[in-house]
Amino acid sequence: MTFRLKSLGLAVAALIAAAGAAAADDLKIALIRGLTGPLQAYAKQTETGFMMGLEYATKGTMEVDGRKIVVIAKDDQSKPDLAKTALAEAYEDDGADIAVGTTSSAAALAMLPVAEEHKKILIVEPAVADDITGSKWNRYIFRTARNSSQDAISNAVAIGKPGEHIATLAQD
Repeated sequence: MTFRLKSLGLAVAALIAAAGAAAADDLKIALIRGLTGPLQAYAKQTETGFMMGLEYATKGTMEVDGRKIVVIAKDDQSKPDLAKTALAEAYEDDGADIAVGTTSSAAALAMLPVAEEHKKILIVEPAVADDITGSKWNRYIFRTARNSSQDAISNAVAIGKPGEHIATLAQD
């Protein structure tokens, strides 16, 4: 889990560096997560790993290409309407250049059109719905984690034998 979350921070830093921004303005990253609600544990892990990844990628400076990295953290409570609003506010009011989130798949799906409307990158982590990078995907969406189908297939391969039955119970 920690490796995947550090990878998320590194992926964001690489995307930012590749953009090669010449301006010395702060680089604003919105981190939207379900900090309150049923997925709180995942949200805390995401935030901790994300910050560790940024610190590692920047060697503790929290700067990329001369720009100070500012993380704007928002709690969507794992609710789709709040997630959509939080992302819109991050882009419009807070001036976020890029966004990462969110914990709930339903909330993440609600955020996809907002990223497309604003033409800004949204890195989805750790929501797992297949549709995020399937039928609901747009060119501004990237995913750093696995999806639900990959979970089910890996479980079947790992423990599936003739006559065995596997059930996956998960929160929607």
